[in-house]
Amino acid sequence: MTAETPDPRVRAWSPVCQAVALLLGPYAEVVLHDAVRDEVLAIWNPMTARAPGDPSLLGELDRLGPSAPDVYGPYAKLLPDGRRLSSVSAVLRDADGTPSAVLCVNLDRGPLEQASALLAAFAAPTAPRPAPLFERDWTERMNEVIGGYVRAHGRPPERLTREDRIAVLRRLDQAGVLAVRRAVPAVATALKVSRSTVYTLLADLRAVPGNAPGPEPDLAPEPEPAPEPAPEPGSEPGSDPDSTPRPAARSRTTR
Repeated sequence: MTAETPDPRVRAWSPVCQAVALLLGPYAEVVLHDAVRDEVLAIWNPMTARAPGDPSLLGELDRLGPSAPDVYGPYAKLLPDGRRLSSVSAVLRDADGTPSAVLCVNLDRGPLEQASALLAAFAAPTAPRPAPLFERDWTERMNEVIGGYVRAHGRPPERLTREDRIAVLRRLDQAGVLAVRRAVPAVATALKVSRSTVYTLLADLRAVPGNAPGPEPDLAPEPEPAPEPAPEPGSEPGSDPDSTPRPAARSRTTR
């Protein structure tokens, strides 16, 4: 694009086109088309050899009525070198509502696809999980059951309903997790509820006919630690057993 041009449309829209090109460049091509003569008015960050004055080949824009949409896309385009683009086009109208120019932004999707592939390669597991390392890890089974349910239903643990939690406990029971001692506190933490809530839900689950329970978990809350025995008299720290008063000895009188 030459710096000096008499076309008022280029002078009017050049700041907008340049701003988009600066923001997305060098991965975006911005083209301003003449909707009347069907040729390129100006171009920023060109991705091909076309230049101002080349044919735009936009089609019959005069068939666009005043009520037609003015923005189209994003739609796909392909360059001869194989690069794939995401493009948007905006019809710019004059004061009478007649299409005067068309602004097109063509974004090279290559860098985005490469970044996406790189992130996917980092995130995706590439080897099967070694079974001997996890065959006794019941917390992994618990996480798989609860995490799988959360992902399948699109709700975090704290937003699960009572029916959801009972369904999760049923799956945990079938997986043998609830047969493990001290599993209930871990399940309560994962579901973000109290232990008493888990015990109540487990009792409700057992009460429903037709539920085939797995190994029976201990539904009773864990006992509180026994209180320490009271210290015996005279055994307090710092006490001296010899300092305890004793009865006075009788005096022997000579008869």
